[in-house]
Amino acid sequence: MVDEADSALDPEEACQRAIESGLIVHRAHPLNCRTSIPALMSGVMMPNAHFYVRNHFQIPLLDASTWRLKVAGLVEHSLTLSLRDLEDMRSETMVVTLECAGNGRAFLIPAVEGEQWGLGAVSTAEWAGVPLVEVLDRAGVKPGAREVLFRGADQGSVQGRTENVPFERSLRVDEARDSQVLLAYAMNGEPLPIQHGFPLRVIVPGWYGVASVKWLTEIELIDRAFSGHFQGDRYVYEWERNGGVVREPVTLQRVRALITEPQMGQEIGRGELTIRGVAWSGAAPIAGVEVSVGEGRWLQARLLGGNRFGWQWWELITRVDQPGVTSIRARATDLAGRSQPEEPEWNRLGYGNNAIQDVLVHLN
Repeated sequence: MVDEADSALDPEEACQRAIESGLIVHRAHPLNCRTSIPALMSGVMMPNAHFYVRNHFQIPLLDASTWRLKVAGLVEHSLTLSLRDLEDMRSETMVVTLECAGNGRAFLIPAVEGEQWGLGAVSTAEWAGVPLVEVLDRAGVKPGAREVLFRGADQGSVQGRTENVPFERSLRVDEARDSQVLLAYAMNGEPLPIQHGFPLRVIVPGWYGVASVKWLTEIELIDRAFSGHFQGDRYVYEWERNGGVVREPVTLQRVRALITEPQMGQEIGRGELTIRGVAWSGAAPIAGVEVSVGEGRWLQARLLGGNRFGWQWWELITRVDQPGVTSIRARATDLAGRSQPEEPEWNRLGYGNNAIQDVLVHLN
């Protein structure tokens, strides 16, 4: 971990960089920014400068020449790896969509606490780095290891804790091996930008972005279920049911379609109408996207390209001749049979809202 006061990017500077990049700033300290819907139309990969930013603490400044990744705990051989060591290992490149678990929280009724994201806390990039299994195999995981704990350099105070808390998340050992986790040092062909975890971050394909720990400094193999703040106190679904409280961990991204064209409130001419967007799901590939115009029947959109862990582009060309305000809705279904609900599923911390989006346009 780093001393936040001495080794963090100045919040005002970080905020100014985000504004200059065209991001929409929700909060300056810690820096949280969403991507504008028009920016989502730039292609499969989101340019680094436009990729949404989610932080819980200040952005740590790490020197790549002295930075080291420590691998310890229940391993046969403790490791201390430099960035060069990692770059010399077998590498992979993956296109992965990251989404904040709070994406869409602003639409929950009644309102809940937390960052009031609309629909812009999602982006896709091409990540390059070392498969986690390469590092685990080099260290040698002991039979008693139950979870892989990832620790970032960012830290700070949180409600209910007297000491500074580092950003930490874990995966079960089987999850870590089976989910194609990447230790990424490059993003869209460039070294990781500082706001996205330079010099190394975790990428967990298909999971909400909280699992993809940034500014990674330590990997520890532990013999217990981890229950730190960002896994036990936060990033859990919590409901009141049958007179009791039910809690479930936030893990895989829920299936969702997002309309990128036309945009909310846009004025367009009657006649032929082209509707485009993206869809993604952590549980399985997208099976299909349906679109309803003016509360009409659901029409099957055409899927365009796509890959397993990156969002799937889709489009529908239809015709609308009735003037006035018209609703456009899109819903996605994945190959696991999951589809989007009509209404948000309310939960106390406001995670996983994947309700069907409703875009109102003016036809003239």
